[in-house]
Amino acid sequence: MRIPQRAVAALAVTATAFTLTACSSSGSSGSSDKSTGSSSSSPSTPAAPETTAAPETTPAPRTAALPESWGRNPDQTDTSKQAGLPMLGGEMTQVHYHAHLDVIVDGKHVIVPAEVGIDVNAQTITALHTHDQSGVVHIESGEDIPFTLGQFFTEWGQPLTATQVGPVALGRDKVAHLFVNGKEITGDPAKYVFKQHDEVALWVGAKNQTPEAPSSFQFPAGL
Repeated sequence: MRIPQRAVAALAVTATAFTLTACSSSGSSGSSDKSTGSSSSSPSTPAAPETTAAPETTPAPRTAALPESWGRNPDQTDTSKQAGLPMLGGEMTQVHYHAHLDVIVDGKHVIVPAEVGIDVNAQTITALHTHDQSGVVHIESGEDIPFTLGQFFTEWGQPLTATQVGPVALGRDKVAHLFVNGKEITGDPAKYVFKQHDEVALWVGAKNQTPEAPSSFQFPAGL
């Protein structure tokens, strides 16, 4: 059975362009007194000096914070083996459910890569995988066994330990918090077991910051 190819959603940021309209004013005036026939001349009123409008200033466009991107190990057969997940020739759907993963570091979202747990060249796949960059994690297994966040990170090729999350070191100033459906989960985040339609948010930031994490995710129809 061949693995369905899914489009990888691309993330893009649209910059708003501002048009600067320069306004200028100029004027000259002249007058002749035609209401009297007097040949006497009177001093003319000097024209008001020309004024130049001050140039308008346009604020620099604001650019949305770009999401972080952590590399996906290209050897998914190797990382899946490290995670204890066998590569299969196709998707098994006897047990089939989905969760959503957000990784937030210093207020920026990290892109969850497409094709975690999929070896495109070998046309093999694990029971725990992604198809696109939406953060939706697919669990499609032949048996009902637990699949953990730690296994997913191992497949991804990124560490999830007490001292490091991806390339970010944890320590005296930086900490990690795990939230599931808006509720903080204590203990080792790597041991969290995926469940149907859970919104899983791994937050990393300074100790003195208050974590903010989404509490739900709108799954596409059919998932």
